[in-house]
Amino acid sequence: MKALLKLAQWVTVMVLIIGGITYLVWVPSPQESAYTLAKTWGSKGDSAGQFNEPTGIAVKGNEVFVSDGRNHRIQVFDVNGNALRQFGAKELERPMNMSIQNNELYVADYFADQIKVFSLQGEYRRSIGKPGKGPGEFTIPGGVAVSNNGDLYVAGFTQQRVQQLKADGRFVQQWGVSGEAGTFGGKLRYPTDVAVSKDGTLFIADGYNDRVLAIDANGEILTKWGGPFAMNILGSFNGWFATITGISVGPSGNVFVADFYNDRVQKFTPDGTFLNAFGIKTTGPTHTSIAVAEADDGSVFVADYANHQIQKWQPGK
Repeated sequence: MKALLKLAQWVTVMVLIIGGITYLVWVPSPQESAYTLAKTWGSKGDSAGQFNEPTGIAVKGNEVFVSDGRNHRIQVFDVNGNALRQFGAKELERPMNMSIQNNELYVADYFADQIKVFSLQGEYRRSIGKPGKGPGEFTIPGGVAVSNNGDLYVAGFTQQRVQQLKADGRFVQQWGVSGEAGTFGGKLRYPTDVAVSKDGTLFIADGYNDRVLAIDANGEILTKWGGPFAMNILGSFNGWFATITGISVGPSGNVFVADFYNDRVQKFTPDGTFLNAFGIKTTGPTHTSIAVAEADDGSVFVADYANHQIQKWQPGK
């Protein structure tokens, strides 16, 4: 009995040591003061200022653009939540993540299997791509980003790939293996969104792998992060994810990640260093952070999918 007791004690000590080392190595502490929730607006409905499952968000100057998913439209607000205009009801089927480049709004249209492009005032200009599984074709695109030279990066949710296209839709290259979900061997698992920094670094929200991949301008992986070794280990610790649904690079150059099932946003430096986490955790509806964008003044806007509203967060001081 004494031998068994000593063995049990030894195992307990080892588990605690390993757990402590794991926590210290893979659970970083915040490097900034906490963000505070400054404002929320919206409710479920189809009137101006209401939403039915908002799924994407982008900021340009003092205007906030929201993909109002099941209302098949884009709504635009000032940074205080006042409704300015809406558009896209005739052109969009299910708008998802968006990006703004060269004063145009690029929208991943989830059910139309295309990228739709609008002026910032709402004029429909063109579509890019068509339904299909070949190069330059889309099946359920979840997000789009546009680089300074006009190249597009499109996250193909069910095709398990991210494609790079020229502005006219010509195929350049892809990451992931078409139609094959996976964690290793260059595969992705339901990528949901993409973002591009000013220096051309591509950030892929590898959604169901619970990780972010950073790709350099030559198409090579710079780094990846999310849980131990970025190996599809989900969790609620700092720097870990439970399904990523949106990613953006703010004016600050930092990377913001919508951590959907953890009901929060996480903030990182471009090399994956954890900086902060914030979000609404309640006993009510979950899935409160599906998309995120930073404004020029450091405010962060979050699409709250479950509560059909928008959150405005202010950085700590």
